[in-house]
Amino acid sequence: MTAEPRLDTASRLDEAQRLAWLRLIRSENIGPSTFRDLINHFGTAQAALEGLPDLSRRGGKGNLRICSEREAEDELSAHRSAGARVIAMDDPDYPPHLRHIDGPPPLLSLRGSGETLSNPQTLAIVGARNASLSGRKLAATIARELSGNGYVIASGLARGIDAAAHEAALAGGTVAVFAGGIDHLYPPEHGPLLKAILDAGGTAISEMPFGWKPRGRDFPRRNRLISGLSLGVVVIEAAKASGSLHTARFALEQNREIFAVPGSPLDARSEGANRLIQQGAALITCSQDILDALSGRSEPTLPFGSGFSEPGGAAPEEPSDKIRQRILTALGPTPVEVDDLIRDLGEPPRTVHVILLELELAGRLERHRGQKVSLVY
Repeated sequence: MTAEPRLDTASRLDEAQRLAWLRLIRSENIGPSTFRDLINHFGTAQAALEGLPDLSRRGGKGNLRICSEREAEDELSAHRSAGARVIAMDDPDYPPHLRHIDGPPPLLSLRGSGETLSNPQTLAIVGARNASLSGRKLAATIARELSGNGYVIASGLARGIDAAAHEAALAGGTVAVFAGGIDHLYPPEHGPLLKAILDAGGTAISEMPFGWKPRGRDFPRRNRLISGLSLGVVVIEAAKASGSLHTARFALEQNREIFAVPGSPLDARSEGANRLIQQGAALITCSQDILDALSGRSEPTLPFGSGFSEPGGAAPEEPSDKIRQRILTALGPTPVEVDDLIRDLGEPPRTVHVILLELELAGRLERHRGQKVSLVY
């Protein structure tokens, strides 16, 4: 069996490996973090697929659904028919900063220009869907001027601020991040805008399966990609419980810059942005404020490592029931950091990780932001 390349090399997946990666990420109870742990444990996606039934059984679930070769081939074919493709973390088109977030998607669906997507000089602009006229005008002005200075503008293709930013940045390239599959545009009336983005050399991306209809819970997941592929996030008009604030929180965790435009305290759409400024976000009123803050920078200070590593030495023996019980006793409904769990138990990290994999594949473990886990009751 051919080993898959480590992602800190210049090598790329062949078609068989890409198919195995797609099967693995589309299998039941496997998200980006679990995918990474499985590759690190087994060495390759194919080996992980072969080991899934046993891991799941040991965790207490005997009928884990594994994506078949036919299903994965059909999804790749659907991408091609829609003028899209699937890229992996080691592909040159993959956004360079996105590799360094907590749980980066191993695969992305892509339509349009990979060159735009891979530009490290990317900034996100997000804000209210029901934005004011002045907010939309300011978003357009800032996006146009940043684009003219070599920055790619990323956003979520939503109504209001997002749409204004995308439209103004067409000439310099813009990235639209989907919450659903790459074939499910939301909102649907933005079809002409999406066409304009792609025709101008921009890009649309998604981490969700082809054909996936976006749900409410999928938008925060999308927002972490918007901030993750960017040097920083510009917030223009955001209510106190808005998705734009979710994007800003992800940006903070990912060590990205956060810029916020102040607004009237009488306007609920400005409450979130004003609060961000109170909490330390950079107050900006024009694009020059952002250009000055980012002068000479081409990448953020990246808090998470990139790439996968193949396991060293022989694979560990199956953990004993005693160790499993110790881990179950230590876990509960309150999320804890995996590193804290390892230190508290005094067990080898690989042993703890494999038991966590067993529990997650069985649907008994939930992963949280900040590399935390909790039991599912």
